[in-house]
Amino acid sequence: MLDSNAMRVLSSRVLTALLLASVLQIVIFPVAGPLPAWRSALSWFALIPLLWMLLSAGAAWTMRQAALVGYLNGVLWYLGTCYWIYFTMHQYGGMAVPVAMLVMLLFCMYLALYHALFAVLLHMVRRAGAVYALMAAPFLWIAVELARARVTSFPWNLLGYSQVDNAVLASLAPVTGVYGLSFVLAAGNAAIAAAIVLPRRRVATTVALVAAVIATGVQNFGWMMQAPIRHGSQKAVLLQPNLSVTGGESADAGTLARSSAGLSLQASVLDDSPARVILWPESPSPFDTQKPGFVSTVSGLASETHAPVISGAVGYVQDPSIQRGYRVYNSALLFKPGSGYAARYDKIHLVPFGEFVPYANLFSFASGLTQAVGTFDRGSSRATIDADGHRYGVFLCYESIFSDEIRQFARNGAEVLVNLSDDGWYGDTSAPFQHLNMARMRAIENRRWLLRDTNNGITASIDPNGRVVETMQRNQRGAVAVHFDYLSDKTFYTLHGDLFAYACTLFAIALLAYAALTPRRAVD
Repeated sequence: MLDSNAMRVLSSRVLTALLLASVLQIVIFPVAGPLPAWRSALSWFALIPLLWMLLSAGAAWTMRQAALVGYLNGVLWYLGTCYWIYFTMHQYGGMAVPVAMLVMLLFCMYLALYHALFAVLLHMVRRAGAVYALMAAPFLWIAVELARARVTSFPWNLLGYSQVDNAVLASLAPVTGVYGLSFVLAAGNAAIAAAIVLPRRRVATTVALVAAVIATGVQNFGWMMQAPIRHGSQKAVLLQPNLSVTGGESADAGTLARSSAGLSLQASVLDDSPARVILWPESPSPFDTQKPGFVSTVSGLASETHAPVISGAVGYVQDPSIQRGYRVYNSALLFKPGSGYAARYDKIHLVPFGEFVPYANLFSFASGLTQAVGTFDRGSSRATIDADGHRYGVFLCYESIFSDEIRQFARNGAEVLVNLSDDGWYGDTSAPFQHLNMARMRAIENRRWLLRDTNNGITASIDPNGRVVETMQRNQRGAVAVHFDYLSDKTFYTLHGDLFAYACTLFAIALLAYAALTPRRAVD
């Protein structure tokens, strides 16, 4: 329960600002479809209500009161952007409505601690003055975003993803990663917020007006001056089987593989150009390395099309050193023409409560979901999959949201990125569109084509500028021929990773140390 001090903090003005901050931070990401330009533009203002609460309305707040406001903002934001957690847990995890809602709420309450952390850090630097705090805000924001990726491994919807279609800001990504976009947006918010945080300062008003003009120019120019969509010269065939994630398919592995092979073969011969690679996605199919019908069918498809096939499947490896005698992986299998099953990538970043249960004894209520998809072992290598003289960087499902991990494939020589995913777990929510935008940023950061093959959508080819070039309609069964190119240049981000984010974090620590040694300023 909120104590009396907390209730005094939540005045009508603060409550209004809290709701406005939460709504603005929600609508700058896909909600029920692709993100329109006008909502993306709101990202330049999404943090302003939060900054006003913490630096102006809350100038006299205690650290606990500042943390409370930041925390409530975080809870509301996660509820608005990750509401699909409820859908997944209820529809496919077999949880009753109250239990699924409780899981979603606990999820949001846990991750909202990052918003509380930002509020606490900003409150700490506020002692050196509001001007100092506004200057520190973008560095603190990046430090918290980096923690979201490194500590709890859920960097979903970082601020910079709202500008994946902004050609000006996206040009930073090959150097800074998505964090550079987040930094510019946070800095823009802080500069514009100066007008209301420091209302009686003419310089602050001028800075805010200049920042608003620059933000308007960057937003409009970035959306209007998009680079032309690039058209690749190589052909890939992407299968979209549209299988039910509840496992209701009646066909056995061999029959389903033959049906899928037929769709892939049909798409591969629609024009005279040869397919360079055929992709089958991660899906709830009965495909695994121990099903001879599946293995022989895919091997035959590779030989018939003279193209390697990369297929999502369950990989089994005998291991007498463990109790059950084998390891099981969520894998991408490579089948080569003439030689069949040749190599495997094993997923490293597993989905909590989907592919494994952390602290399983404490979370036994999630067994419905984990039983549906199995308990997997972690892979250990981000080596490329090599076929036909080319190198593919293959990663599975939500591994695509980890920028520093995906860039390692390009650093290791991948000429094209391949994302095999089953987004059917999300249903018809915002998550498939959010997931797509995060995958698009990986293409921009590494200047690679990205072939995204999914169970039920969004299946697409994405050019090195993050533009969706060719796609297939969601929730349809079939296969589509798309085009791409092999590229080998390495970006600064590919080679050095999150260097910019770590530099911001170190600078944030220095700012905090300076503020701690500075006598508190009562007024600005």
